[in-house]
Amino acid sequence: MTDAYDLDSGPDPAAYAADRPEAPRGGDSDATVHAVGIGPGNPEYLVPRAERALREADVVVGFETVVDLVRDRTDADCLTCGYRDEADALAAFADRVAGGERGVAVLMGDPNHSGYQFVGKVERAVDEAAGGTVDLRVVPGISSIQVAASRARTPMEDAAFVTLHKSGDLTDGLDRLRDAVGKRHLLVLPRPYDWMPGDIAADLLEHGGDPAAEALVCERLTRDDERITRATLGELAEGGGGDDPDDSPFSDLSVLVVRR
Repeated sequence: MTDAYDLDSGPDPAAYAADRPEAPRGGDSDATVHAVGIGPGNPEYLVPRAERALREADVVVGFETVVDLVRDRTDADCLTCGYRDEADALAAFADRVAGGERGVAVLMGDPNHSGYQFVGKVERAVDEAAGGTVDLRVVPGISSIQVAASRARTPMEDAAFVTLHKSGDLTDGLDRLRDAVGKRHLLVLPRPYDWMPGDIAADLLEHGGDPAAEALVCERLTRDDERITRATLGELAEGGGGDDPDDSPFSDLSVLVVRR
């Protein structure tokens, strides 16, 4: 891949994914490549369209922890990666798609909730390998955000949703939270591990948040070890600070809900 993204100065790969709407067509079953949301981790939340894309795939790419959740749903070759070898895995995936194979990129939850940076990287890699624009189709999934809204009984239309679970500058997202606190319910995907629930709570208190506001931290939603911690915003803020896993009592699979 050429011109690696610098997420502090741009361009953000999410902008590549959002540059244009999907091309109109009668259906998406014959698309060359799909970006599939696999749900929050429980296989019962994997939607049928995602399962079909996985069954029909020749090659699947994604982070190892995500691919491991769907290995038994596909006979495709699985290319796994971490952050360090992400570019190499995407290049190998793109070459195979450009050669005529059906490809599926897998993402946790719903690609539209915190997944656009990865979708953009996949799409650009495939476009470059094919020497032109390739028809990538997004298959939405069930997001932990949706499950958290259900657990906390916070209707989405009455809430402000912000994802901080991305690389690069978070100013826009933080400003949206600061503006909405106390006015709307907040649904937040924290960023491991420098913007965890305690850090977000502390920031909200500095910008007018009510220390007595009800907060829930929902971890590993839909899984056997699901846990929901209920606290006030003030209590939650006491656990802020640090940027290592040991600095937070919460996992990297967390959703913060602050009720209005």
